[in-house]
Amino acid sequence: MTAIADSPGVAVVIGAGDATGGAVAEAFARNGLIAVPVRRNGDQLAPLRDRILANGGQCVAIGADARDEAAMIALFDRVEAEIGPVRVLVFNIGANSPMGILDETVRRYTKIWEMCALAGFITAREAARRMVPRGQGTIIFTGATASLRGSAGFAGFSGGKFALRSLAQAMARELGPKGIHVVHSIIDGAIDTDFIRSNFPDRYATRSEDGILDPHAIAAEYVRLHQQPRNAWTHELDLRPWIERW
Repeated sequence: MTAIADSPGVAVVIGAGDATGGAVAEAFARNGLIAVPVRRNGDQLAPLRDRILANGGQCVAIGADARDEAAMIALFDRVEAEIGPVRVLVFNIGANSPMGILDETVRRYTKIWEMCALAGFITAREAARRMVPRGQGTIIFTGATASLRGSAGFAGFSGGKFALRSLAQAMARELGPKGIHVVHSIIDGAIDTDFIRSNFPDRYATRSEDGILDPHAIAAEYVRLHQQPRNAWTHELDLRPWIERW
């Protein structure tokens, strides 16, 4: 394990799935940081970890539930003690699960809110607690179309994403003067994933004409956000393919 004194710094990616989150972890590893991808089932991170290592990057994959406060405190304590200082946190949990309002349940609604908003709060707070004493760091929240407007069948998802966006705004105003760059990124459109390929074949067919978002293009923008000078910080960024209506 890299000793903290020699560490280039760490990019923690919460919700490092097979598309955007994984691409973000790879991008930060290519740019010299140690990638720490995190998801509930840590075993599913093995291909991502192996790919980063094979390409010359550094990676420590960790399985943890971002809704669990004790687990997140332990995760950030471990990262800081064993791997290196947290320079970047990317919160990328999705929780996009449609359900009509007449059929929605308290259990489902609460779980979606926990995944979108509560987990975002816990992880960002813990990252900020480590970043603020150093006076530097970047926190990026991945939002969605639902961050801006609620759609039929998405009451739970839009409620959680609205809450995440307001969290990002509050944190940016509080932590910006302390050297912490807080960003809310609105991903407005379909992303090149197996889910879109299987469930929305017509939309996926537009991939050849750049009609859906490339996870690696999103990741490149996240790296650029981290590299921005303090005198020209972006707080909110929206990314969408050219065919998306907005």
